[in-house]
Amino acid sequence: MKMRFIILFIMVMATGNAWSEPAPAGSVESSNPEVSVAESDLQESEVPAVDLTPPRDLVREAEAQNPQEESWRDRYELGPGDVINFSLFGRPELDREGFRISPDGRISYLQAQNIMVNGLTIDEARMKIEEGLKSHFKSPRVIITPEEIGSKRFSILGKVLKKGVYTLDSPMTLVEAVAQAGGLETGLFERKTVEIADMDRSFIARGDVHLPVDFRKLFNEGDLSQNVGLEPNDFIYIASAVANDYYVLGAVNNPGVQGYTPDATLISALSRRGGVTDRAYTDKVLIVRGSFSNPETHVISLKNILAADERDFKLLPDDIVFVAERPWIIAEDVMKLAVSAFATSLASTWINNNTTQTSE
Repeated sequence: MKMRFIILFIMVMATGNAWSEPAPAGSVESSNPEVSVAESDLQESEVPAVDLTPPRDLVREAEAQNPQEESWRDRYELGPGDVINFSLFGRPELDREGFRISPDGRISYLQAQNIMVNGLTIDEARMKIEEGLKSHFKSPRVIITPEEIGSKRFSILGKVLKKGVYTLDSPMTLVEAVAQAGGLETGLFERKTVEIADMDRSFIARGDVHLPVDFRKLFNEGDLSQNVGLEPNDFIYIASAVANDYYVLGAVNNPGVQGYTPDATLISALSRRGGVTDRAYTDKVLIVRGSFSNPETHVISLKNILAADERDFKLLPDDIVFVAERPWIIAEDVMKLAVSAFATSLASTWINNNTTQTSE
């Protein structure tokens, strides 16, 4: 027993010395503490290449955890304004037609009351209705058929003949949307009929995203690669080539469109729109000029102009003056906000003008 203890003690001490002994100079320690590799033995050509490409199963798992947003063409979801019909299998006397989904996204059928169907597919809505009927029917089988699609819409304003909001009741492209709105407006120039749309400043917005569509290539050159498919709530604006306006937006007291005069400057423009708000960031004011696909941007310090350290900035027709509420560094940081504010301003102006005309 004593001899075994002595042998075990010697083995432990030898192992401890191996772990505590520092690696000799000019060597690389391995992850295995008993192994060290000299740098001179590790030639560059002998270093194995490391494949950093993730395994396909991991890629598929990541894609499953972060799926791309499905288009309404692939997954049609019910919403307020849609009209649907109900049938209960085996009970034709309980058929109901013409049910319009309420503004809050709910609908009722027989004992299934106030069922939320907004954002659900036909099959998902059917299962929720069947669940609501189980207390009164044994294994109910409900059939839902859409009668009228009213929840999917897009808006088109500007130089088209019929401006307004349209129902997206079937897949539609940008060209088809303009055609549905009556086509582009025309006018007379030197006794010739010409289009008065400014394609360089026309755009399509999807939420807060300004889609990279070149309207000039699409409508003037016939480049169908620019003919994007529409999604619900898309906003299309066909700019005017003859308008003599500019826009003052953002942190100003009365944001909106302003008629252009030859003496228009940044200071006069802000004064005409009631000045800036208390939250305005005056170190940098963004001026957007020219094409939306390739805009010319100017960054002006309103603070320096007011302090007489810089000259006032002269404006041109169609300029967009945007005053942010937060500090920013480069123009790209606030371009999206400027375009979004521009689209909102156009929509509200059109609504106000049409509401006034209707009330008269």
